[in-house]
Amino acid sequence: MKLDYHPLGDTGIQLVFGTEITEETNQKIRMFADYLTNHPIDGVVEWVPAYTTLTIYYLPRKLSFVSLRKKLEEVNEKQQGREAASASLVYIIPTYYGDDAGSDLSFVAEHNGLNEEDVIDIHSGKDYLIYMMGFVPGFPYLGGMPEKIATPRRENPRAEIAPGSVGIAGAQTGVYPLESPGGWQIIGRTPVKLYDPESESPILLESGHYLRFVSISKEEYEEIEEAIKRGEYVVETEEKKVGSYHEVG
Repeated sequence: MKLDYHPLGDTGIQLVFGTEITEETNQKIRMFADYLTNHPIDGVVEWVPAYTTLTIYYLPRKLSFVSLRKKLEEVNEKQQGREAASASLVYIIPTYYGDDAGSDLSFVAEHNGLNEEDVIDIHSGKDYLIYMMGFVPGFPYLGGMPEKIATPRRENPRAEIAPGSVGIAGAQTGVYPLESPGGWQIIGRTPVKLYDPESESPILLESGHYLRFVSISKEEYEEIEEAIKRGEYVVETEEKKVGSYHEVG
């Protein structure tokens, strides 16, 4: 695997895994990050995966850019004998589509020459890879939404989007974990908290795994919402096999 290495100031180095946003690229990034987790490099303090890059932060008093690059090149050599990451989780996210929870569902349907049920079936009909997390805590950048329901952002963004709102912007879909402004077309809402600062693990999702939207009724939404308030609801997950790998050397 050919990588490009770019310095980021005096405490960071960015590994570039090409220019295409694909599941294969994501698996290579995840595999590299997993290796760093299992084989720590003294002086490396953090790494951040993105669509086509892995940014690594280090302590310059312990590592120079040149020495770290050499170590990372050695890691990359070892990766040549490994296949893609073995298994991922699929987070099951119950979603109430339409009505007040998804006021733009009808627009998305009309824009694509579909009815509302078609949009719901298409949107909830696949597993979305979580490429990375941003731009606010808990926000998942999802890949793989079918072009059949792609819809431009709103011309006039809303000042407030409710937490849990599920939206579409161009060929992307995502979930707002916090109340915030936004221009995405809102098609539904989940009662699940993607970000809970009071939890031991505040951020529910993790990059490299998958997310599946499951359509629920308003009554089911309200039941789950109440169960969450009582601390009695646990997000369901499934294992998704996406390949296998083995250590070499």
